[in-house]
This record gives sequence, C-alpha cells and structure tokens, in this order.
Amino acid sequence: MNIETALKEAMNISGAVGAALVDYDSGMSLGSIGGGDWLNLEVAAAGNTEVVRSKQRVINALKLNDEIEDILITLNRQYHLIRLLKGQRGDSMLFLYLVLDRDRANLALARHSLRSIESDLTV
Repeated sequence: MNIETALKEAMNISGAVGAALVDYDSGMSLGSIGGGDWLNLEVAAAGNTEVVRSKQRVINALKLNDEIEDILITLNRQYHLIRLLKGQRGDSMLFLYLVLDRDRANLALARHSLRSIESDLTV
C-alpha cells in the first residue's frame, strides 16, 4: 500500500487522532493525516525524531545487539506511538507516528494494527 492509504488505515485504529510517516534522518514528515490546532503533526514529527535519535544513541553506547521496534509515550490523555519501519535491507530511516486518545484507544490493538500497516507499506 502507498503512504496515503497507510495513513488512512492508521486513522481507522480506534482512538486515532493523528498519524504521520516520518523520515528520522531529516525530521521531515512524508505524509500526515489528522491532528488539528492542538496537534501540529509537523512539529510532533520533528520532535519525535529527536526521541528516536536519542534512543538509538543510547542503544549504540550500551553496545546492545538489538533494535527499536516501537516507542510508547504515555500522557494523561494520549498515547503517542512511534513504530520504526524495517527496510528491505534493514536500513530504513522511517517511522510511523500515531497519536491516540487514551479514553478510546486499545493500545495492544493499536500496536498490532501498526505492525500490519508496516508490513503492507511500500515507500
């Protein structure tokens, strides 16, 4: 599936209020959907790029032989889910970013759905 279809699928996840596909090398969004006045997805994409980069630095500093699957940020009213995409050669620099309303979301189902979207996404 293409980026637009993948983002629309992400917005079908229960509780979704915004989604983006982000290049964490540049911090730029390749596409986004949802959001609004209180959720600027371009600003969120750039900020969460720093979260991913920071965690990657820690993994490298600790010399862990592992990689990030996803990162969850839990707020009082929201979940922010960052799902790193695996490239065909394991070198992807992209992540799916999903913001969920905590009262309406099922976190386990959201993670499962993002995994499924990732497997069908072609960039």
